[in-house]
Amino acid sequence: MPLTYPRPSLLREIADNCGTPVMIYDEDALRQTMREYTGSFKSEMFETSVLYASKAFLCKAMAKAALEEGLHFDAVSGGEIYCLAGAGVPAEKIHFHGNNKTPREIEEFFRMGRGHIIVDNCDELTLVIETAERMASPMDIIIRVNPGVEAHTHEYIATATKDSKFGISIDREDEIRRMIEAAENCPHLSFKGFHSHIGSQILEVEAFAAEIRVMFDFVDRVQQQWGVEVEELDLGGGFAISYTEKDNPPATEEVCSRIIALCEEEITRRKLDIRRLMIEPGRSIAGDAGYTLYTAGCRKMTDSKSFIFVDGGMADNIRPALYNAEYTCRNITRDNAKADRTYALAGKCCESGDILIKEARLPETFPGDLILVHSTGAYGYSMASNYNRLPRPAVVFTSGESYRTVIRRETYEDMMTLDVE
Repeated sequence: MPLTYPRPSLLREIADNCGTPVMIYDEDALRQTMREYTGSFKSEMFETSVLYASKAFLCKAMAKAALEEGLHFDAVSGGEIYCLAGAGVPAEKIHFHGNNKTPREIEEFFRMGRGHIIVDNCDELTLVIETAERMASPMDIIIRVNPGVEAHTHEYIATATKDSKFGISIDREDEIRRMIEAAENCPHLSFKGFHSHIGSQILEVEAFAAEIRVMFDFVDRVQQQWGVEVEELDLGGGFAISYTEKDNPPATEEVCSRIIALCEEEITRRKLDIRRLMIEPGRSIAGDAGYTLYTAGCRKMTDSKSFIFVDGGMADNIRPALYNAEYTCRNITRDNAKADRTYALAGKCCESGDILIKEARLPETFPGDLILVHSTGAYGYSMASNYNRLPRPAVVFTSGESYRTVIRRETYEDMMTLDVE
């Protein structure tokens, strides 16, 4: 659970000027976490890169901040790449992910310049080769493999189970070998190495250790038995944050130093020539630095529950409904009052599952009170929708005692702009 949050008077000022619901990011905290990653994910043995996983939260202001702090980027769609380009991010700092990149998206990325495409499957590689040959443009290629390491996380965010939709099973060596040969036979493509990712909200460092052991064993076989040079290895992301007091994630410095030490050990023991190692934090950068501020509305009592309704809900944070994500909150209006009541904090969407927090500990709460939900910075705005024709919230960045709007609140008129009479 975050120990700090914007002061109540600043939150009230934001609510008065920007309305609610509103998403608030502590820009100082964002940058501090970025610096912790770039400062601790280092080695004298190989080059390192920290890639911000854009899917967690992306806008031009976020991209510019990450770029200024020396991060590279993981993007999963043409839209994310378009946003990054608009923020001044060059192709060489972008790794294009996704399990079903469209021909248009692939071509658009080639037009940006030489970056990395993380190839998910054989059909996708065929599209990449066809595009590279047609456009005569260079591109670096990384193949995503599924290491079969299962992190203890929700099934919807586990990505390395046997039947995951992501990557190629590490056991399908013939298929992977054919893909490498196909990429190397294209004069415009350069095969660089492999990518793996074992899931999200990983609280145990040992899960990363297991991934590293499996991946380096695989790289060793590829180099020794196939004679293929593997220059780069991307270990993905999944670094956890504290949503509630039950979560106890390792510190950024701890997990980074552990990953670096294990990789250095494997490289030395196996005499490998890995030249670049990458990780992809997203949630752990954006999550704890972000909050959602709501205004409490009506109350309702049932035989067993006390409801507090807020002016947002699953349209701006679908995670509780999607995979039972848990959050903590506080009543900013009565910040000094004892939190001695239990409420179901519910949204305004017409779904019974629109419950943000099933058992929220709050002081007695009244209509008009401001409710702050912690740690909503990752996948809140990114997954927001216009369900029930609700406008998406504004997003503001705070720094010290000041704030600025980085995404304006969507209006009814905005939502109508795509309607064709």
